[in-house]
Amino acid sequence: MSKQLVIGEVSDGGFRNVSFEAIAAAKQLDESAEVVGVVIGESVASIAEEMVKYGADRVITVESDKLKEYTPEAYSQVLMEVIEKESPEGIVMGHTYIGRDIAPKLASKLGSGLVSDVTAIEGSSQFIRPIYSGKAFEKVEIEEGLQFITIRPNNIPALEKDEGRNGNVEALDVEVKDLQMIIKDVVKNTTSGVDLSEASIIVSGGRGLKSMENFKILDELAEVLGAAVGASRGACDAEYCDYALQIGQTGKVVTPDLYIAVGLSGAIQHVAGMSNSKVIVAINKDPEAEIFQIADYGIVGDLFDIVPKLTEEFRKAVVS
Repeated sequence: MSKQLVIGEVSDGGFRNVSFEAIAAAKQLDESAEVVGVVIGESVASIAEEMVKYGADRVITVESDKLKEYTPEAYSQVLMEVIEKESPEGIVMGHTYIGRDIAPKLASKLGSGLVSDVTAIEGSSQFIRPIYSGKAFEKVEIEEGLQFITIRPNNIPALEKDEGRNGNVEALDVEVKDLQMIIKDVVKNTTSGVDLSEASIIVSGGRGLKSMENFKILDELAEVLGAAVGASRGACDAEYCDYALQIGQTGKVVTPDLYIAVGLSGAIQHVAGMSNSKVIVAINKDPEAEIFQIADYGIVGDLFDIVPKLTEEFRKAVVS
């Protein structure tokens, strides 16, 4: 039986949703394959079974206080040992900051193939991914041999959770070498309660909001919708908000179900980070704004009138 490894990512005591999407991707690659989840961290055994409920056949956990935070040297060592033990045909993980860093390193060490930022899978060997800042898509076909795949969050739907599904969770003892780089502290971003890269709804603002104080009206709309708040580079440069919210070519790439662009002109650098959103709603007083060219729905008008009204109407809908 062939085998696919899926690397789970843990954040704030639970799995990032892209971990479950990666399981679904592994199933698409080969329905008959054994899907083996891999969870690395300081204390992860208690949540490992969650991967089974989303489709993994069994899960390997590796625990150490040296694995509390991601470091390329420790994760590389652990994953190399897991790969050597399991001899998989493929390794699937999220196209996150961890996946973007570790997948090329491991592929290079093993002389393996790598297809990154995958948004769709066709059959067992063809992958779709965006190129030219999202202006086009290419189809990549891989040859036989070990392959690394990183998938863009929010593109390949996770399988439905099955609470009754059972599978083995086994601990692998790995003696993690002393780290050359030690992370002393991690400062969590507190600007948004919802992770931008995995948010299903994003409310994003640009320079049209004119000030930091005005930018707060997006928080109210986002709260009602259960959305994340994003921003253009222009809004970040103008200090309306934190750079952690930046979406675009030099920020985060997102693919939510709904993207509400408020006061955004539609600069190509920003569009590169959000053009693959499933539904785009643009609000701008300039009817010639570039953002309307990619929007599914457009509202021409003063955002300071429109956004509060939208917030109020959504609030009424939620209450009713």
